Amino acid sequence: MKANEVYRKTLKFAWIKLGMGMATVLLSVLLFAIIMGISVLMQSAEVGLIGLGIWLAGTLAISYVINTYFGYLVKAGHVAVIAETFRTGQVPSDEVHYGIGMVKSRFATSNIYFLLDRLVSGAVNQLQNAVGRVESFLDFVPGMSMIAGFAKSLIRIGLGYVDECCLGYTFYNSEQSAFKSAADGVVIYFQNWKTLLKDAVKISLVVILGTVVASIVPVYAFVLLFRALGWFTVIGFVAGVVVGCVVRYAFVDSYILVRMMSTYMQVAPTTEISFDLYGKLSKLSGKFKELCKRAESEISNLGNDSYMAG
Repeated sequence: MKANEVYRKTLKFAWIKLGMGMATVLLSVLLFAIIMGISVLMQSAEVGLIGLGIWLAGTLAISYVINTYFGYLVKAGHVAVIAETFRTGQVPSDEVHYGIGMVKSRFATSNIYFLLDRLVSGAVNQLQNAVGRVESFLDFVPGMSMIAGFAKSLIRIGLGYVDECCLGYTFYNSEQSAFKSAADGVVIYFQNWKTLLKDAVKISLVVILGTVVASIVPVYAFVLLFRALGWFTVIGFVAGVVVGCVVRYAFVDSYILVRMMSTYMQVAPTTEISFDLYGKLSKLSGKFKELCKRAESEISNLGNDSYMAG
């Protein structure tokens, strides 16, 4: 199944992301109205300044709660559905319910998912940063010499979603521990640089165009609307920027995720993991080393549990 088809058939996740983004905006606006209303009633500039600080903190708290405790389920559920689609060739029926169920069954608690997500993301970032400094040392990784200068900056847009690809491998290869699959996923990523780089460049160009459209259209529409109503166009401009960010988060980011995972899942099943990379990558990334230790510990615990059960 092609990436564009997978994207269309899993658009429910994008709409849910849009709903979460709009909910964050609306709650922030409501909080602002309440705080400013109190400030006006008390006719105090000091109260207004304090209220502004409370509003900023409250908005950050609202965004954190929604994106952390609900957003992780949506993102991980989408990743699980994409991985299953490329594994079986079919999108699961009721994909949202299926994806969330897969996340809950794969990760007993949200803390486990958060830990694994941080380790994989940290490892990928550390290794990508190390690439530019020790490129000659990494000659054993195919295509590594391609990453340099402008190309490195351009593809970073697409490669920013590689951690989701590695997490997707934990669903694709669900027969082993999540930490072990994630570590394998990182190694698979670095064994297939050439293929992933090419698609990352193409995706980056699409993303730039999509971001421009998602940013300009809402701003233009809101400015015209506010001007027609005789309202402050500056507020319309700000509203347009906010809506543009929400739209980009919902639809453009989801498209990048599907495209990158499509490329990754095409090469992952046929990649023979080079286990000598574990030691070499561990020297370059403390996060990857910790991920490997977690995998060994989890495998050891599973082995002990099996022994006790026997």
